[in-house]
Amino acid sequence: MGRLQNFWAILSVPDNIPIVFMLVLVGFFTWLSFHEARKNDRLIGEGRKEQVLRRMQD
Repeated sequence: MGRLQNFWAILSVPDNIPIVFMLVLVGFFTWLSFHEARKNDRLIGEGRKEQVLRRMQD
């Protein structure tokens, strides 16, 4: 339990809160970009390359 308390003490310092928030956002947008890339790769693999641009414009 001591390690978790130390970890939380470091994360909860006011100077570190924006950094923690930024790391969460970076993780989310990295996941989102890979998710969209996978969808586009499936469309290209199915021979529907023209639908990739149309999907992005919707």
